[in-house]
Amino acid sequence: MNDEVDYGPLAGLIGTWKGDRGVDIAPEPDGTERNPFYEVITFEAAGDVDNAEEQELAVVRYHQQVFRSSNDKQFHDQVGYWTWDAATGSISNSFVIPRRVAVVAGGKVVSQEDGVITIQVDAADGDPDWGVSQSPFMRDKARTVAFTQTLVIERDALTYRETTALDIYGRDFDHKDSSRLIRVD
Repeated sequence: MNDEVDYGPLAGLIGTWKGDRGVDIAPEPDGTERNPFYEVITFEAAGDVDNAEEQELAVVRYHQQVFRSSNDKQFHDQVGYWTWDAATGSISNSFVIPRRVAVVAGGKVVSQEDGVITIQVDAADGDPDWGVSQSPFMRDKARTVAFTQTLVIERDALTYRETTALDIYGRDFDHKDSSRLIRVD
């Protein structure tokens, strides 16, 4: 690992962020559920890694905890890594959730102007480059078909939108989450 890591566009993520105006649009057997939520995401500089002596990635580790506004119960926990490949300009978000689903989504910086950085990553079940892995139960009962995430970093404000395309309850459903967070540390 290198002491002088270039985190590129991911440098703006490092810190602790809190948001209290998130919205989760989730599937239910008989329709759709809308859950307002609050959350904490902590991003930590994790150094760099060397892949096969040919690729160097800057790594930001994170932990996301999401709580329903209605009852303060945690309903989502996610851990993962954002990585930046300065040589190619590619960015990835690799993460797991306790439901036995893992995603490796990849993409690039969509725009970077006036201190505002927009990043988009995508993954799809069966994609040979950026994919989804899930347990047999999830594959058969609540399969993740695709995942898209857009982050907008604007100094001490972070906004994200994500869509997880699901095959659940015998139908296709776009599970959507969006939130705006403020850096608190």
